[in-house]
Order: sequence, then C-alpha cells, then structure tokens
Amino acid sequence: MHLHILGICGTFMAGIAALAREAGHRVTGSDANAWPPMSTQLQALGIEVMQGYAAAHLEPVPDVVVVGNVVARGTRFPAMEQALDRGLPYVSGPQWLAENVLQGRHVLAVAGTHGKTTTSSLLAWMLDRAGLEPGFLIGGVPLDFGVSARLGKGRHFVIEADEYDTAFFDKRSKFVHYRPRTCVLNNLEYDHADIFPDLASIERQFHHLIRTVPSSGRLIVNGRDANLARVLEQGVWSEVERFDDAAGWSASDAAEGFELRAKGQSLGFVATPLAGLHNRSNALAAIAAAAHVGVPVPAAVQALRGFRSVRRRLEKIGEAGGVTVYDDFAHHPTAIAVTVDALRRQPGGRILAVLEPRSNTMRLGSHAAELADALNQADHAFVFVRPDLDWDVQQALGSLGDRLTVAQGLDELIGKIVAASRPGDRVLIMSNGDFGGIHGNLLRVLLALPAGFKSPE
Repeated sequence: MHLHILGICGTFMAGIAALAREAGHRVTGSDANAWPPMSTQLQALGIEVMQGYAAAHLEPVPDVVVVGNVVARGTRFPAMEQALDRGLPYVSGPQWLAENVLQGRHVLAVAGTHGKTTTSSLLAWMLDRAGLEPGFLIGGVPLDFGVSARLGKGRHFVIEADEYDTAFFDKRSKFVHYRPRTCVLNNLEYDHADIFPDLASIERQFHHLIRTVPSSGRLIVNGRDANLARVLEQGVWSEVERFDDAAGWSASDAAEGFELRAKGQSLGFVATPLAGLHNRSNALAAIAAAAHVGVPVPAAVQALRGFRSVRRRLEKIGEAGGVTVYDDFAHHPTAIAVTVDALRRQPGGRILAVLEPRSNTMRLGSHAAELADALNQADHAFVFVRPDLDWDVQQALGSLGDRLTVAQGLDELIGKIVAASRPGDRVLIMSNGDFGGIHGNLLRVLLALPAGFKSPE
C-alpha cells in the first residue's frame, strides 16, 4: 500500500512514517519545513519528502492520504484540496495508528503537559531491557534506540500521548484514539492556546482519555497535581496508582539519586543519570507503569541506570573556547524553569539561557507573564524576538533587569551571546524548532575566538 503523509516532518507524523515503512508500505510525504532529528530519520529510512504541499505530490495517486494536524483547509494546502476534490481516501495519523498498529496490543500511553517524551522513552527502555520487545512511538529520538518509532515484536506498545488536536476534521485530542490499558498522567497545565481557550477545556480532553481506559486497566497519576485531581473527580472507572505520593510511589532525596519507596516501604537506593527533580518524577512514573505489565522493580531500576535520555533533552551539543552549548526542547514556562534548575544542579559555571518563543502558545503571549520567573535561575537570559510575536518581550521580562538581552536577528543574537560569554559558561538553548541552526553557528563563532578569550565584564 502507498501512503502519502501530509505534514510528514512533525515528530509524531515522522514516527507514523517509520512504522508504516517498517510494516512494508511505500511511504512518501509532503511538508513545508524539515529539521533534525526527524528530517535525518526520514532520510535514513529512504522516505521521499517533497517540499511544500503541491497537488502534484499526489501523483501517482496514493492508496491513502494520512493527514497531520498542521494541515488546514484552503490555498496553503493544495494537496489536501486535491484529495478532497478527487474523493481520495484520507485519515488522520492517530486514527491510522490505532487501526493499523495498536489494535489488539497492550498500549501504555504517557500523557501530560511536560515529561511525555522522557517518560515514554524510559518506559520503552525498561520494557525492552526486560525482554518484552515493545513497539513505541515517541515525539523525539531516544538515544538508546536511535529511532523515534518501531513496531516491536512483543504485545506491548508505548506511546507518547499528546493532547493536541487530531486533524482539521477531528478536533479531539490525539490521545483519545489510543485506548491504553496503562495510562500515565504526568501533570496538567494550560498550554496550546491556539486550540484550547482555557484550562477547563484541556481537562475535559484528559477526562475523555480516562474514559477510554478499561476497568481492568490502570491509571498512573501524579499525586501532587491539583489539576489532575480535579479531572479524576469527574469520574474514574479503572485502578489508580499515584506517584510523588506517600501512599503510592515516592522518592526521597539522596546524593546522585534517590531512595525509592512503594506505599511507604523502602525499595532501596536508585542511581539515575537524569538530572533534575522533574526527571525523578518521570522515573517514578515509568517504574510504576512498567510494574503494571510485570517488569520487576529491580529490572526497571537497572534499566534506568543505563538510560541515555533523548535527543534535545538537555543534550550537550558541543564545547568551544571553554563554553559548553546545550540544546533543549523546553517551550513552556514550567519546562523552562525545571530545565534551568536541572542544569543548575550540575557542577559548572554560569548559565546563559537562550530562548526562542516559537510555539503557538508562546507567540500568542499566553505565558508571557510567567517567563521572567521561569528564567530567573539563569545568570543571564537572551530572548530572540521573532517577527510574529504578539507581545513585548522587553516589557514582559523587564523584572530581569540587566540580566536580560533581546535580539531581533540570529546573527545579532549570536554576537550578543559571544560578547557576554567567558570560559566555563554553559549556554542553554531552548526552542521547539531548529532555531535557525543557532547551535552549530554559535559553536563555530566561539571556536574562531582566540584561545583563553574573556569577554569584558
């Protein structure tokens, strides 16, 4: 069968492409933008990606058009208009996944505003190390697997369960298609201001997800999240276990790890390579979910010790002139704050936080009032003022005072970062896009500086 995927370079749709290719289908796709790691994954799989959304991309006519949620009606997407005019079969990515991959499998879904990618990657790794050979689809590339999706030979399938809408013709959240038997609810905050008018509307979608979990299934819920507690109050029909909760799975601080507890009983010390308190919560959630499908806790803990994390999650990109450059996908104030905190907890010099407010929610300014606090732990914050921002960065982040630098262009931004840098600094670049290749360009400029450079204080 020939699938043509519209919006193929998105993290989710690139995973769909990988699964379809592994299943033996011919896969082609269209997209307006492509950047690593998904562009390189598609290239490695030999999947043809066509630039834009021309109607001609549907020649020869595919058996089915798989539609990503980036696609809308109108002249910007002539391929979609062509499919509709000609009556071609089309389906959303989540529906195709549910019907062709998830049917008959034990689905472990990881939902929440933050931590989905790391938790689902870690959960898949735990199942894999336990010999369960799971399939998975993750919105990032786990370093231990090297790909974002695979079919797997076992009956279990781990999926990063996104609350974003499914397609222009299906405005439900993606995760209602997955029908999990094990469902992790990491946390819940307001996000996706382009499709959700308020927090209550997101809570409603999370409750739709809860409604799909069978009575024999299990919810793994963050016990400290008041918003999730409010969602559960609307009705629960499955077993519930909690993490970050003394009555469920919990952890106490320890040097280079934590003491793991279940229902108040100590299960021993856990060494973890993941930095930050948020990753301790992610680890608890993954251990609890793995236990639901029979993975012994010691086996899960052993897998955690060897876990290499995910690309673009506090990933060290390189070092030049004594300055270390990190990349992270953080694009929500909470994610930004915990990422800066995680880096702060590691030994090293000053933190120069570099932010591109790129997501729809960020560009609309829905989180502008929270950003100053989110960046407060950084020694200095650099913000790229995109031309499509609907808010005043200088005004919103004015409380940072002289610790704030804004720039209108990427070359200007790199110049200001370099001017402020000195050996020993850590530059933390945060964006949910490729940020114009700033990581490599910054390293090249730093590399060209004289040895032992020190910018004026």
